Amino acid sequence: MTTFPNLFSSLKIGGMEVRNRILSTGHDTVMAHDGHVTERLIAYQEARAKGGAGLIVVQVSGVHETARYTSHILMATSDDAIPGYRALADAVHRHGAKICGQLFHPGREIMETQDGTAPVAYAPSAVPNSRFHVMPVPLSRRMLREIVAGYGAAAARLMAAGFDGCEIVASHGYLPAQFLNPNVNLRDDEYGGSVENRLRFLREIAAEIRARTGPGFAIGLRITGEEHDSQTLDTNEVLTFCRMLDEDGVIDYFSVVAGTSASLKGAVHIVPPMYFEGGYSAPFAAAMKAVVRKPVFVAGRINQPQIAEQVLASGQADMCGMTRAMICDPEMPQKAAEGRLDDIRACIACNQACIGHFHKGYPISCIQHPETGRELTLGIRPPIERRKRIIVAGGGPAGMKAAAVLAERGHEVFLHEADAQLGGQARVAQLLPGRAEFGGIITNLEREMELAGVKVHKRSPVSRAMVEAAGADAVVVATGGKPHRPPMEGGEDTHVVDAVQVLTGMANVGSSVLIADWRADWIGLGLAEKLARDGCQVRLCVEGVAAGETIHGYVRDAMVAALHRLGVEITTYARLYGADGSTIYMEHAASGEPMIFEGIDTLVLSQGFDRVAGLETELEDFAGEVHVIGDALTPRTAEEAVLEGLKVGLLL
Repeated sequence: MTTFPNLFSSLKIGGMEVRNRILSTGHDTVMAHDGHVTERLIAYQEARAKGGAGLIVVQVSGVHETARYTSHILMATSDDAIPGYRALADAVHRHGAKICGQLFHPGREIMETQDGTAPVAYAPSAVPNSRFHVMPVPLSRRMLREIVAGYGAAAARLMAAGFDGCEIVASHGYLPAQFLNPNVNLRDDEYGGSVENRLRFLREIAAEIRARTGPGFAIGLRITGEEHDSQTLDTNEVLTFCRMLDEDGVIDYFSVVAGTSASLKGAVHIVPPMYFEGGYSAPFAAAMKAVVRKPVFVAGRINQPQIAEQVLASGQADMCGMTRAMICDPEMPQKAAEGRLDDIRACIACNQACIGHFHKGYPISCIQHPETGRELTLGIRPPIERRKRIIVAGGGPAGMKAAAVLAERGHEVFLHEADAQLGGQARVAQLLPGRAEFGGIITNLEREMELAGVKVHKRSPVSRAMVEAAGADAVVVATGGKPHRPPMEGGEDTHVVDAVQVLTGMANVGSSVLIADWRADWIGLGLAEKLARDGCQVRLCVEGVAAGETIHGYVRDAMVAALHRLGVEITTYARLYGADGSTIYMEHAASGEPMIFEGIDTLVLSQGFDRVAGLETELEDFAGEVHVIGDALTPRTAEEAVLEGLKVGLLL
């Protein structure tokens, strides 16, 4: 008997029956090419179907030429898209999952164009958005009719390709939501003003889709419950809109999410980082269930089957979106069904390689599971030619991943960690405010090593003599990095400490602190929040154009918002120059002019890391193979460390 009776019960949705309540919600993968489905996208979605997902909703497909909000969007505007969709549907159906496709028009929410020029966007009214700085053109009735027809034609193509249904994207401030929102829809015709008028566009879309598809083809609606923005769509009106649509009898399910693309504050909730509680959107889903008769889905930080089961058992929703959970572990549903809970690689909501890659224009992946998005290249474990004895030096993310993959493939693997604990810099990262969940990467990688049979030795630094005595055929050097101390003028009588010392409790700080942040990442931001919460007056000086410049925007914006509330003073373009007692000297990185900060008790350095390369030097003429990975190669992040661990694990 399953531990999760609700999660693994079937659900009837329109004309389809889904085997369980686990949903992979629509999310852009950056795996489309020229508007079409690719083999890479098929392999990505097939992995989730094979892993046990009940329903897969494929990323947005544009319904009109003006819907191209990125250069890598799928387009369902012509019949030549059907063969790709059919191959995708066949791959998903082969493993027992159902598949729906999102139908999409962004309205004014356009990120980029095909050639890099400024976009021409269309919306109900000429109301600009604050995030992409786009001033839209008001939609004419003629173009409205074209777009409505485009939804119907796109749905017909999905049905012809064998999809089980489609989902109208009326969430996150996109075009249908813009018509619903009286702050954005200023029209005085039949599409603006009253509730009925603002709902007209969405009703026409639903009716057109139903007219162009069969009765067994499911039609869903994705809608935001709470936009978390100042120019928000009223939550009570959202419930009213959905009740009216439910009464129309065309919509087969309602999929509830949070946030809006229209503002930095609201956009954080599109893919909420680890600072938000698991399942925090479920209460609105419960309110939705109270006013509609059709199934209600919910998504938002549901990263564990235990959370999903609780949401379902409490009656708050009928299906749970667990998208990032399956980006991190495509086999999560199968493992949960079999009771292998300790084997689930839990998502830590870092946002670095999933939505973070998307916003950089790269195919999505996962820092813990780099095979995601690379199923065709890194998702296969090649057989070994000869069993080797391999020593992995260093128990951080790079070393642990390398050891796990090497042992899984059949090598005899010994991992040696100089410290008393595994985890490397991830142990420090989890000490920052709101980032305790980051420590999950350690737990997950330890379990991978345990399952693979890696022999782990702690308090065991590796030397050349040890390697030779063990008769190792190969050594993987993953010895990490240590805090970088840059040269600076003066400073002899200044209290100077580094970020690691502060976070591990090895250094005390005064009441007035300046953080010199070269990395412009989560360390400087997290230090500032920690020290401000400890009661310090904090100045964060960043050598970049913005605090958190190098990390994903949703993570950055959530952290910057916290600093603003705490009164932390942020100075950008600030390069550390020197110190003299309680005075810190910075140089403006663009102008070269001095920036002087007085009355500072402690200077905290967040200046990156230096590689620990001693073992590599020792092994320079070693007869066996030597591979250097992670920060021991050059200091970066956990993403590169785990990816390089995987690659060397597949290579040897």
